[in-house]
Amino acid sequence: MTSTVSSSQGFLHPIRHGSFEPPNINSSGSSGQPQLDNDVEELLSATWNQDYGCFATGTNRGFRIYNCEPFKETFRRDLKSGGFKIVEMLFRCNILALVGADGNSQYPPNKVLIWDDHQSRCIGEFSFRSEVRAVKLRRDRIVVVLEHKIYVYSFMDLKLLHQIETLTNPRGLCCLSHQSNTCVLACPGLRRGQVRIEHFGLNVMKLINAHDSHLACITLTMDGLLLATASTRGTLIRIFNTMDGSRLQEVRRGVDRAEIYGIALSQNVQWLAVSSDKGTVHIFSLRVRVAGEDSSSHPIQGPSLLNQSSSTSLDTLISPSTSSNPGSSLSFMRVVLPKYFSSEWSFAQFHLPEDIQFIAAFGSQNTVIIVGMDGSFYRCSFDPIHGGEMLQQEYVRFLKTASRPG
Repeated sequence: MTSTVSSSQGFLHPIRHGSFEPPNINSSGSSGQPQLDNDVEELLSATWNQDYGCFATGTNRGFRIYNCEPFKETFRRDLKSGGFKIVEMLFRCNILALVGADGNSQYPPNKVLIWDDHQSRCIGEFSFRSEVRAVKLRRDRIVVVLEHKIYVYSFMDLKLLHQIETLTNPRGLCCLSHQSNTCVLACPGLRRGQVRIEHFGLNVMKLINAHDSHLACITLTMDGLLLATASTRGTLIRIFNTMDGSRLQEVRRGVDRAEIYGIALSQNVQWLAVSSDKGTVHIFSLRVRVAGEDSSSHPIQGPSLLNQSSSTSLDTLISPSTSSNPGSSLSFMRVVLPKYFSSEWSFAQFHLPEDIQFIAAFGSQNTVIIVGMDGSFYRCSFDPIHGGEMLQQEYVRFLKTASRPG
Protein backbone atom coordinates (compact mmCIF):
# COMPACT_ATOMS: atom_id res chain seq x y z
CA MET A 1 0.00 0.00 0.00
CA THR A 2 1.04 3.57 -0.46
CA SER A 3 0.66 6.30 2.09
CA THR A 4 -0.78 9.74 1.46
CA VAL A 5 1.88 12.44 1.22
CA SER A 6 1.05 15.59 3.16
CA SER A 7 3.83 17.64 1.58
CA SER A 8 3.61 19.44 -1.75
CA GLN A 9 6.83 17.65 -2.72
CA GLY A 10 6.44 14.35 -4.52
CA PHE A 11 7.80 11.07 -3.15
CA LEU A 12 8.14 7.71 -4.80
CA HIS A 13 6.84 4.82 -2.70
CA PRO A 14 8.00 1.30 -3.58
CA ILE A 15 5.06 -1.05 -4.11
CA ARG A 16 5.44 -4.72 -3.26
CA HIS A 17 2.38 -5.84 -5.18
CA GLY A 18 0.87 -4.20 -8.22
CA SER A 19 -2.64 -2.87 -7.77
CA PHE A 20 -3.58 -2.82 -11.47
CA GLU A 21 -6.42 -5.14 -12.35
CA PRO A 22 -5.31 -7.95 -14.70
CA PRO A 23 -5.29 -6.13 -18.06
CA ASN A 24 -7.07 -7.21 -21.17
CA ILE A 25 -4.54 -7.52 -23.98
CA ASN A 26 -5.76 -7.12 -27.54
CA SER A 27 -3.15 -7.62 -30.22
CA SER A 28 -3.44 -5.74 -33.47
CA GLY A 29 -2.04 -8.75 -35.36
CA SER A 30 0.74 -9.00 -37.90
CA SER A 31 -1.17 -7.05 -40.52
CA GLY A 32 -0.59 -3.82 -38.60
CA GLN A 33 -4.26 -2.87 -38.80
CA PRO A 34 -5.75 -2.30 -35.33
CA GLN A 35 -9.00 -3.91 -34.33
CA LEU A 36 -11.64 -1.28 -33.62
CA ASP A 37 -13.97 -1.93 -30.71
CA ASN A 38 -17.72 -1.94 -31.15
CA ASP A 39 -18.10 0.90 -28.64
CA VAL A 40 -16.51 4.31 -29.10
CA GLU A 41 -13.61 5.26 -26.84
CA GLU A 42 -12.50 8.69 -25.66
CA LEU A 43 -8.93 9.57 -26.56
CA LEU A 44 -7.46 11.68 -23.74
CA SER A 45 -3.84 12.11 -24.84
CA ALA A 46 -1.29 11.13 -27.47
CA THR A 47 2.48 11.47 -27.00
CA TRP A 48 5.56 10.40 -28.95
CA ASN A 49 8.34 8.40 -27.40
CA GLN A 50 11.80 9.99 -27.37
CA ASP A 51 12.87 8.98 -30.90
CA TYR A 52 9.41 9.26 -32.55
CA GLY A 53 9.41 5.55 -33.32
CA CYS A 54 6.30 4.90 -31.20
CA PHE A 55 3.45 6.82 -29.66
CA ALA A 56 1.30 6.21 -26.60
CA THR A 57 -2.36 7.08 -26.13
CA GLY A 58 -4.30 7.51 -22.92
CA THR A 59 -8.01 6.72 -23.11
CA ASN A 60 -10.95 6.64 -20.74
CA ARG A 61 -10.39 2.87 -20.49
CA GLY A 62 -6.62 2.62 -20.10
CA PHE A 63 -3.73 3.09 -22.49
CA ARG A 64 -2.37 1.79 -25.79
CA ILE A 65 1.06 1.74 -27.44
CA TYR A 66 1.60 1.93 -31.23
CA ASN A 67 4.61 1.40 -33.44
CA CYS A 68 5.02 3.92 -36.28
CA GLU A 69 7.10 2.13 -38.93
CA PRO A 70 5.42 -0.17 -39.78
CA PHE A 71 2.26 1.08 -38.16
CA LYS A 72 0.67 -1.38 -35.74
CA GLU A 73 -0.78 -1.52 -32.25
CA THR A 74 1.86 -3.03 -29.96
CA PHE A 75 -0.31 -3.60 -26.91
CA ARG A 76 -3.13 -2.17 -24.84
CA ARG A 77 -4.11 -2.21 -21.19
CA ASP A 78 -7.72 -1.72 -20.13
CA LEU A 79 -8.92 -0.99 -16.60
CA LYS A 80 -12.21 -1.04 -14.79
CA SER A 81 -11.27 1.93 -12.59
CA GLY A 82 -10.91 4.47 -15.42
CA GLY A 83 -8.44 5.96 -17.87
CA PHE A 84 -5.16 7.85 -18.04
CA LYS A 85 -4.57 11.41 -19.15
CA ILE A 86 -0.76 11.02 -19.33
CA VAL A 87 1.14 8.04 -20.74
CA GLU A 88 4.87 8.64 -21.06
CA MET A 89 7.15 6.07 -22.69
CA LEU A 90 10.87 5.53 -22.13
CA PHE A 91 12.06 4.82 -25.68
CA ARG A 92 10.87 1.22 -26.31
CA CYS A 93 11.51 -0.29 -22.90
CA ASN A 94 8.94 -1.80 -20.52
CA ILE A 95 8.84 1.20 -18.14
CA LEU A 96 6.02 3.75 -18.45
CA ALA A 97 4.90 6.75 -16.41
CA LEU A 98 1.13 7.00 -16.00
CA VAL A 99 -1.17 9.67 -14.56
CA GLY A 100 -4.84 8.92 -14.05
CA ALA A 101 -7.60 10.96 -15.62
CA ASP A 102 -10.45 12.69 -13.81
CA GLY A 103 -12.90 10.03 -12.76
CA ASN A 104 -10.30 7.29 -12.35
CA SER A 105 -11.42 5.76 -9.05
CA GLN A 106 -8.04 4.17 -8.30
CA TYR A 107 -5.43 6.51 -9.78
CA PRO A 108 -6.22 10.23 -9.33
CA PRO A 109 -4.55 12.98 -11.43
CA ASN A 110 -2.23 14.04 -8.58
CA LYS A 111 -0.28 10.76 -8.66
CA VAL A 112 2.38 9.42 -11.01
CA LEU A 113 2.62 5.66 -11.41
CA ILE A 114 5.86 4.07 -12.54
CA TRP A 115 4.59 1.00 -14.39
CA ASP A 116 6.67 -2.02 -15.36
CA ASP A 117 4.74 -3.63 -18.16
CA HIS A 118 7.02 -6.66 -18.29
CA GLN A 119 6.04 -7.49 -14.71
CA SER A 120 2.53 -6.04 -15.21
CA ARG A 121 2.69 -4.11 -11.97
CA CYS A 122 3.40 -0.70 -10.47
CA ILE A 123 6.92 -0.40 -9.12
CA GLY A 124 6.49 3.05 -7.60
CA GLU A 125 4.17 5.98 -7.08
CA PHE A 126 4.68 9.72 -6.69
CA SER A 127 2.01 11.64 -4.79
CA PHE A 128 1.48 15.39 -4.88
CA ARG A 129 -0.92 17.93 -3.43
CA SER A 130 -1.79 19.33 -6.84
CA GLU A 131 -2.55 17.92 -10.28
CA VAL A 132 0.31 16.58 -12.35
CA ARG A 133 0.59 18.47 -15.66
CA ALA A 134 3.26 16.37 -17.37
CA VAL A 135 5.87 13.67 -16.84
CA LYS A 136 9.11 13.38 -18.80
CA LEU A 137 11.50 10.45 -18.77
CA ARG A 138 15.05 9.77 -19.79
CA ARG A 139 17.19 6.80 -18.86
CA ASP A 140 18.60 8.46 -15.75
CA ARG A 141 15.87 10.95 -14.79
CA ILE A 142 12.18 11.17 -13.91
CA VAL A 143 10.75 14.69 -14.26
CA VAL A 144 7.34 15.58 -12.83
CA VAL A 145 5.75 18.88 -13.87
CA LEU A 146 3.19 20.65 -11.67
CA GLU A 147 1.60 24.00 -12.44
CA HIS A 148 4.20 26.03 -10.54
CA LYS A 149 7.05 23.62 -9.88
CA ILE A 150 9.12 20.90 -11.50
CA TYR A 151 10.72 17.99 -9.64
CA VAL A 152 13.69 16.08 -11.05
CA TYR A 153 14.43 12.61 -9.65
CA SER A 154 17.20 10.09 -10.22
CA PHE A 155 16.04 6.93 -11.96
CA MET A 156 18.84 5.01 -10.27
CA ASP A 157 17.97 5.55 -6.60
CA LEU A 158 14.70 7.54 -6.93
CA LYS A 159 16.08 10.47 -4.93
CA LEU A 160 14.98 14.04 -5.49
CA LEU A 161 17.79 15.91 -7.29
CA HIS A 162 16.34 19.31 -8.23
CA GLN A 163 13.32 21.54 -7.67
CA ILE A 164 12.57 24.29 -10.18
CA GLU A 165 10.07 27.11 -9.69
CA THR A 166 8.24 28.19 -12.84
CA LEU A 167 5.68 30.70 -13.97
CA THR A 168 2.15 29.29 -14.04
CA ASN A 169 2.47 26.32 -16.40
CA PRO A 170 -0.99 24.80 -17.08
CA ARG A 171 0.28 23.20 -20.31
CA GLY A 172 2.96 21.27 -18.44
CA LEU A 173 5.70 22.60 -20.75
CA CYS A 174 9.00 20.82 -20.20
CA CYS A 175 11.42 18.89 -22.40
CA LEU A 176 14.62 16.90 -21.99
CA SER A 177 17.65 15.96 -24.04
CA HIS A 178 18.09 12.22 -24.51
CA GLN A 179 21.72 11.58 -25.36
CA SER A 180 23.52 9.83 -22.54
CA ASN A 181 26.43 12.26 -22.45
CA THR A 182 24.27 15.37 -21.95
CA CYS A 183 21.42 16.17 -19.58
CA VAL A 184 19.56 19.32 -20.58
CA LEU A 185 16.13 20.42 -19.37
CA ALA A 186 14.05 23.28 -20.79
CA CYS A 187 11.01 24.71 -19.01
CA PRO A 188 9.24 28.05 -18.49
CA GLY A 189 11.12 30.62 -16.43
CA LEU A 190 9.59 33.06 -13.97
CA ARG A 191 8.75 35.69 -16.58
CA ARG A 192 6.26 35.60 -19.44
CA GLY A 193 7.80 34.14 -22.60
CA GLN A 194 10.99 33.13 -20.81
CA VAL A 195 12.61 29.70 -21.12
CA ARG A 196 14.90 28.31 -18.44
CA ILE A 197 17.65 25.97 -19.64
CA GLU A 198 19.41 23.65 -17.20
CA HIS A 199 22.63 22.02 -18.36
CA PHE A 200 22.88 19.65 -15.42
CA GLY A 201 26.15 18.03 -16.47
CA LEU A 202 27.82 21.43 -16.76
CA ASN A 203 26.01 22.91 -13.75
CA VAL A 204 24.96 25.83 -15.96
CA MET A 205 21.59 27.58 -16.01
CA LYS A 206 20.58 29.89 -18.86
CA LEU A 207 17.51 32.13 -19.21
CA ILE A 208 16.25 32.88 -22.73
CA ASN A 209 13.63 35.59 -23.31
CA ALA A 210 12.08 33.80 -26.26
CA HIS A 211 8.77 35.65 -26.74
CA ASP A 212 6.75 38.62 -25.49
CA SER A 213 3.66 36.42 -25.10
CA HIS A 214 3.26 33.33 -22.95
CA LEU A 215 4.92 30.12 -24.15
CA ALA A 216 2.76 27.60 -26.00
CA CYS A 217 5.28 24.94 -27.01
CA ILE A 218 8.97 24.13 -26.56
CA THR A 219 11.19 21.29 -27.76
CA LEU A 220 14.87 20.33 -27.68
CA THR A 221 17.11 18.41 -30.04
CA MET A 222 18.27 15.00 -28.83
CA ASP A 223 21.58 16.49 -27.67
CA GLY A 224 19.89 19.48 -26.01
CA LEU A 225 21.94 22.05 -27.91
CA LEU A 226 19.04 23.53 -29.88
CA LEU A 227 15.73 24.82 -28.55
CA ALA A 228 12.60 25.56 -30.63
CA THR A 229 9.83 27.70 -29.14
CA ALA A 230 6.39 29.07 -30.00
CA SER A 231 4.17 31.48 -28.10
CA THR A 232 0.42 31.67 -27.58
CA ARG A 233 0.26 34.03 -30.58
CA GLY A 234 1.31 31.08 -32.73
CA THR A 235 2.76 33.10 -35.59
CA LEU A 236 6.52 32.69 -35.10
CA ILE A 237 8.74 29.75 -34.19
CA ARG A 238 12.24 30.57 -32.96
CA ILE A 239 15.39 28.46 -32.75
CA PHE A 240 17.98 29.14 -30.02
CA ASN A 241 21.42 27.93 -29.05
CA THR A 242 20.97 26.63 -25.49
CA MET A 243 24.65 27.15 -24.65
CA ASP A 244 24.69 30.93 -25.03
CA GLY A 245 21.00 31.75 -25.53
CA SER A 246 21.50 33.28 -28.96
CA ARG A 247 18.69 33.22 -31.52
CA LEU A 248 19.71 31.25 -34.58
CA GLN A 249 16.62 31.42 -36.77
CA GLU A 250 13.02 32.59 -36.88
CA VAL A 251 10.33 31.10 -39.11
CA ARG A 252 6.73 32.16 -39.62
CA ARG A 253 3.77 29.80 -39.46
CA GLY A 254 1.34 32.51 -40.53
CA VAL A 255 -0.03 35.97 -39.81
CA ASP A 256 -3.17 35.12 -37.83
CA ARG A 257 -3.08 33.97 -34.23
CA ALA A 258 -3.07 30.17 -33.89
CA GLU A 259 -2.92 27.49 -31.23
CA ILE A 260 0.31 25.55 -31.64
CA TYR A 261 -0.16 21.86 -30.83
CA GLY A 262 3.38 20.64 -31.35
CA ILE A 263 6.88 21.33 -32.65
CA ALA A 264 9.26 18.61 -33.85
CA LEU A 265 12.85 18.74 -35.04
CA SER A 266 14.26 16.11 -37.40
CA GLN A 267 17.16 14.10 -36.04
CA ASN A 268 19.53 15.56 -38.64
CA VAL A 269 18.38 19.06 -37.57
CA GLN A 270 17.53 19.94 -41.17
CA TRP A 271 13.75 20.24 -40.79
CA LEU A 272 11.20 21.56 -38.34
CA ALA A 273 7.50 20.57 -38.22
CA VAL A 274 4.71 22.61 -36.63
CA SER A 275 1.06 21.62 -36.17
CA SER A 276 -1.68 24.06 -35.20
CA ASP A 277 -5.44 24.55 -35.03
CA LYS A 278 -5.38 26.00 -38.54
CA GLY A 279 -5.50 22.47 -39.94
CA THR A 280 -2.03 22.58 -41.50
CA VAL A 281 1.24 20.88 -40.64
CA HIS A 282 4.06 23.16 -41.79
CA ILE A 283 7.60 21.98 -42.58
CA PHE A 284 10.41 24.53 -42.38
CA SER A 285 13.95 24.23 -43.70
CA LEU A 286 16.53 24.93 -41.00
CA ARG A 287 19.80 26.67 -41.81
CA VAL A 288 21.70 25.78 -38.66
CA ARG A 289 24.98 24.25 -39.77
CA VAL A 290 28.20 23.01 -38.23
CA ALA A 291 30.94 25.58 -38.61
CA GLY A 292 33.18 24.71 -41.52
CA GLU A 293 30.80 22.08 -42.93
CA ASP A 294 28.44 22.29 -45.88
CA SER A 295 26.22 19.32 -44.96
CA SER A 296 23.57 19.27 -42.27
CA SER A 297 24.07 15.54 -41.80
CA HIS A 298 26.96 16.13 -39.38
CA PRO A 299 26.27 16.30 -35.64
CA ILE A 300 25.87 19.82 -34.33
CA GLN A 301 28.38 20.89 -31.69
CA GLY A 302 27.55 23.63 -29.20
CA PRO A 303 30.61 25.90 -29.75
CA SER A 304 30.26 25.53 -33.53
CA LEU A 305 26.68 26.71 -33.88
CA LEU A 306 26.42 29.54 -36.35
CA ASN A 307 24.37 32.49 -35.15
CA GLN A 308 23.77 34.39 -38.35
CA SER A 309 23.36 38.11 -37.79
CA SER A 310 19.97 39.60 -38.55
CA SER A 311 21.76 42.22 -40.64
CA THR A 312 22.86 39.56 -43.12
CA SER A 313 20.72 39.13 -46.21
CA LEU A 314 18.35 36.18 -45.93
CA ASP A 315 19.23 35.02 -49.45
CA THR A 316 22.92 34.64 -48.50
CA LEU A 317 22.07 32.37 -45.57
CA ILE A 318 19.99 29.74 -47.32
CA SER A 319 20.22 28.00 -50.63
CA PRO A 320 18.05 29.10 -53.58
CA SER A 321 15.99 25.90 -53.29
CA THR A 322 14.86 26.85 -49.77
CA SER A 323 15.00 30.66 -49.83
CA SER A 324 11.30 31.02 -50.44
CA ASN A 325 8.12 29.10 -49.96
CA PRO A 326 7.17 27.38 -53.25
CA GLY A 327 3.55 27.45 -52.15
CA SER A 328 3.50 31.20 -51.59
CA SER A 329 3.02 33.58 -54.51
CA LEU A 330 3.97 36.49 -52.23
CA SER A 331 7.61 35.53 -51.69
CA PHE A 332 8.85 37.71 -54.56
CA MET A 333 7.23 40.80 -52.95
CA ARG A 334 9.22 40.68 -49.73
CA VAL A 335 10.99 43.94 -50.53
CA VAL A 336 7.78 45.96 -50.77
CA LEU A 337 5.37 44.32 -48.33
CA PRO A 338 5.35 44.80 -44.54
CA LYS A 339 8.03 43.19 -42.39
CA TYR A 340 6.16 39.93 -41.73
CA PHE A 341 6.40 39.06 -45.42
CA SER A 342 10.20 39.06 -45.05
CA SER A 343 10.01 36.15 -42.59
CA GLU A 344 10.94 32.64 -43.61
CA TRP A 345 7.77 30.85 -44.59
CA SER A 346 7.12 27.12 -44.60
CA PHE A 347 8.83 24.91 -47.14
CA ALA A 348 6.15 22.18 -47.30
CA GLN A 349 2.59 21.76 -46.01
CA PHE A 350 0.00 19.08 -45.29
CA HIS A 351 -3.66 19.96 -44.76
CA LEU A 352 -5.89 18.35 -42.14
CA PRO A 353 -9.31 18.97 -40.54
CA GLU A 354 -9.23 22.23 -38.56
CA ASP A 355 -11.33 21.05 -35.65
CA ILE A 356 -9.01 18.18 -34.60
CA GLN A 357 -5.81 18.40 -32.57
CA PHE A 358 -2.81 16.83 -34.33
CA ILE A 359 0.81 16.26 -33.38
CA ALA A 360 3.51 15.67 -35.98
CA ALA A 361 7.00 14.16 -36.03
CA PHE A 362 9.58 13.09 -38.57
CA GLY A 363 9.81 9.54 -39.87
CA SER A 364 12.40 8.11 -42.21
CA GLN A 365 13.36 9.32 -45.69
CA ASN A 366 11.65 12.73 -45.80
CA THR A 367 8.40 11.54 -44.25
CA VAL A 368 6.23 13.10 -41.58
CA ILE A 369 4.00 11.09 -39.25
CA ILE A 370 0.90 12.70 -37.77
CA VAL A 371 -1.40 11.52 -34.98
CA GLY A 372 -4.83 13.07 -34.42
CA MET A 373 -7.02 13.16 -31.35
CA ASP A 374 -9.79 11.71 -33.51
CA GLY A 375 -7.89 8.40 -33.61
CA SER A 376 -6.25 8.98 -37.00
CA PHE A 377 -2.70 8.27 -38.15
CA TYR A 378 -1.16 9.79 -41.28
CA ARG A 379 2.16 9.26 -43.00
CA CYS A 380 3.07 11.75 -45.70
CA SER A 381 6.19 12.60 -47.69
CA PHE A 382 7.68 15.88 -48.87
CA ASP A 383 10.02 16.77 -51.69
CA PRO A 384 13.29 17.93 -50.04
CA ILE A 385 14.20 20.00 -53.10
CA HIS A 386 10.99 21.70 -54.18
CA GLY A 387 8.73 21.42 -51.12
CA GLY A 388 5.11 22.37 -51.62
CA GLU A 389 2.11 20.19 -50.75
CA MET A 390 3.05 16.91 -49.09
CA LEU A 391 1.84 13.58 -50.49
CA GLN A 392 -0.22 11.28 -48.27
CA GLN A 393 1.32 7.80 -48.13
CA GLU A 394 -0.75 6.10 -45.42
CA TYR A 395 -3.90 6.65 -43.39
CA VAL A 396 -5.14 4.47 -40.52
CA ARG A 397 -8.04 4.85 -38.09
CA PHE A 398 -6.40 3.28 -35.05
CA LEU A 399 -9.16 4.14 -32.57
CA LYS A 400 -12.86 4.70 -32.86
CA THR A 401 -13.58 7.90 -30.93
CA ALA A 402 -16.74 9.69 -29.88
CA SER A 403 -15.67 12.82 -31.78
CA ARG A 404 -15.39 10.96 -35.08
CA PRO A 405 -16.97 7.52 -35.12
CA GLY A 406 -15.65 5.23 -37.82
